[in-house]
Amino acid sequence: MENTAINSEILNDLIQINNDRVAGYEKALSELSDQDSDLRSLFSEMIRQSKQHKATLTQEVQVLGSNAETSSTTTSGKIYRAWMDLKAVFTGNDRETVLNNCEAGEDAAQKAYQAALEAEGLSVHLKNIISEQKADLYDSHNEIKALRDRVSS
Repeated sequence: MENTAINSEILNDLIQINNDRVAGYEKALSELSDQDSDLRSLFSEMIRQSKQHKATLTQEVQVLGSNAETSSTTTSGKIYRAWMDLKAVFTGNDRETVLNNCEAGEDAAQKAYQAALEAEGLSVHLKNIISEQKADLYDSHNEIKALRDRVSS
């Protein structure tokens, strides 16, 4: 496969991961109780972050002359959100459950970004963009994990 096609495919996968992340945090916002108002601003910021990442990735796909997958999510993301719905039925929408689910989503994003960085044929320019975004997401992951650890201890 030509590098342009490979690069476009990788970027579109990451666009879909960011779509999953937006949908996941929107779902998490809907599950928060009134006592979790501190998480509302955090989750809103993570939605903003993913929308910004998506915009950057979309621009790069267009520079490559390809079409960006801007509105779809991954199958695994849809399955993950369905699992969150099912899990909530059994465990409730408590703070720890919401944070556990968010951390699982952040783990999935880290894996997707790592796989993108390890892909053959990715241009240096795109590796730099993906590395920066992965670092942003890693910081978010650590913030979610720290909040979750405070609740569970």
